[in-house]
Amino acid sequence: MSALATPVIEAPAVAATKPGVLRRLLKNTSVLIGGVLVLAIMLMGLLAPVLTSADPAAINPSNRNKLPGYETTTRDDEGNKVTSKAVMGTDSLGRDIYTRVVYGARVSLVVGLTVAAISVAIGLFIGLLAGYFRWLDSVVMRVMDGLMAIPAILLAIALVSLSGASLLTVILAV
Repeated sequence: MSALATPVIEAPAVAATKPGVLRRLLKNTSVLIGGVLVLAIMLMGLLAPVLTSADPAAINPSNRNKLPGYETTTRDDEGNKVTSKAVMGTDSLGRDIYTRVVYGARVSLVVGLTVAAISVAIGLFIGLLAGYFRWLDSVVMRVMDGLMAIPAILLAIALVSLSGASLLTVILAV
């Protein structure tokens, strides 16, 4: 009489825990460099008044097209002369380029975050409706096909020309 071999069931070995998502992202150099750059731009935008004291919209025609490192002279609110170094030079209207870049980071962050939030909200809403009502899916797809046929820059130019240049128009165009 032969004995039936009973399979031996072993307890599963404890698998090595996979590194977390954050740890894997930090190992990727592209993600790390991009994250540091975005963080630097965010800090630059938040600390704009601390990083520069000049007005980004102040026009000074006597300082037109100056090279980086040139000392510019402006007047403050009381009429006193203020000299500062144009780190990145000046543009054709005499505005300090460094100041405009630092304050421009604020506008870029506002536009980027607002567009991302609005896109997620609208996309989620339309996606949920299209998933629930199957007939709506084909209608949404035809509308999106029509919108995708128009070049994005052409749509942005049309929106700006119809409603004027403003921050809201830029957000809607993007």
